[in-house]
Amino acid sequence: MRWPEGLWPVRMARVAVVAPADALRDALVRVADAGVVELDPGRRPRAGRNAAAHPPAAPRAEAAGLEPAVLASAPDPGRPAEWNRPDLAEGEAQVRERAASAVRKGHVAAVVGWMPRAAHAALAARLAEVGAALVRLPHPRGVEAPSLLPGEDRRDSLRGSLVPLVATYGPVPYADLDPTPLAWAAYVLMFGIMFGDAGHGLLLLAAAAALLAGRPRRAARWRRAWPFVLGAGVTSTVFGVLYGEFFGPTHVVPRLWLSPLDSPVELLVSAVGLGAVLLAGAYALGIVNRWREGGWSAALYEPSGISGASVFLGAAALAAGAYFHRPAVAVAGAGVAVLGLVAASIGFLARAGGGGTGVFEAVVELFDLVMRLGANVVSFARLAAFGLTHAALAAVVWTGTVALWHHGGVARVAAAAVFVLGTALTFALEALVAGVQALRLEYYELFSRLFTTQGRPFRPWHIRMTAEEVDAPCPQM
Repeated sequence: MRWPEGLWPVRMARVAVVAPADALRDALVRVADAGVVELDPGRRPRAGRNAAAHPPAAPRAEAAGLEPAVLASAPDPGRPAEWNRPDLAEGEAQVRERAASAVRKGHVAAVVGWMPRAAHAALAARLAEVGAALVRLPHPRGVEAPSLLPGEDRRDSLRGSLVPLVATYGPVPYADLDPTPLAWAAYVLMFGIMFGDAGHGLLLLAAAAALLAGRPRRAARWRRAWPFVLGAGVTSTVFGVLYGEFFGPTHVVPRLWLSPLDSPVELLVSAVGLGAVLLAGAYALGIVNRWREGGWSAALYEPSGISGASVFLGAAALAAGAYFHRPAVAVAGAGVAVLGLVAASIGFLARAGGGGTGVFEAVVELFDLVMRLGANVVSFARLAAFGLTHAALAAVVWTGTVALWHHGGVARVAAAAVFVLGTALTFALEALVAGVQALRLEYYELFSRLFTTQGRPFRPWHIRMTAEEVDAPCPQM
């Protein structure tokens, strides 16, 4: 089955850079300048090898605050100025190290590594200029390719701005789905439920516009967060209208659904129901990941695969059938849950190795599976709890403002101060709480089902190639 490319980490190719031995340095310089190949470490050269052929090393580029660089053509050992430049010396030292670790046969040398498939043609054309070639190799059995999420190498792109939400949790395994867009949608949705106020949402939209425009300059380093601020502003505004909240219960916008303060139980049930839907989606993605990682056996028996999903969905059907007085639905749900428990117990027993100890371990694992499922669903009640807290704080500020305003005179100045300061405090405090809690639900309840292992991040080798002329130092007078 062929899946769309955008659903996975960037597809990698195993490649070898092959060049005549006397052109290896020029080939490696072009590989380094392209910055799209992660070379294998290779063997380390022995200390002192060919030391006589190279001038002494200059001070490290990092110590001088410089980025390593390398000349397009090999430096002349007779021109000390080229070696007194820390950036050039550092870059050339890295190239020499890579060249010394190359595999050689006769007059041909090669280095091996990983690169994105899409970058293959461009790099092959550059290498052909110096008589080198880029050869595709078979994927080594049992070796996982490094992982690079789409947009991760383009920090200013929209997709690249969303990547930190997933990358902070850990590198996505190369075989797994890339959940970045879905994770962003779930995050801003949960944020909006907890931060439901149309007035506060509009402030977030204004903040997103300012970040996108690069204002203020002091906040330039946070510019990549604009999609999260924008999404949070949209969902907060939407839920603010649903709650009838605009800087509190000001009655500026009509209530289209419920008031958190008047209907806390209904809000709680809705939050837990949304959590169940999100968990079901996480299980669906988790099943695909388990199948990609270990085939159908892993997809069936892993707790984050079909067995765990069956227990979850069966328990949900059992509860729904009992609540709505549908015995057939309850019985069917119980049957599905039991089948899931049986499949999970088989997986636990196989992992434990059987025997009495294995049976005991499997029982403990089954108990933990059921308890964690219940805890995970109930954990989404915090969406309602913090949404209720937000509405209560905003109501306190508005009530105090109205009470002072009715006194007239100087009290109205105090009312304005209470409204501005109270709104600012509520906004800052609740934005922080909602952001942290949404992230907690994302990582602990959802990502724990998507990922069971971590991948290896893609670390391409990059050194800037410069064609600038290096002037010789002026003689001392």
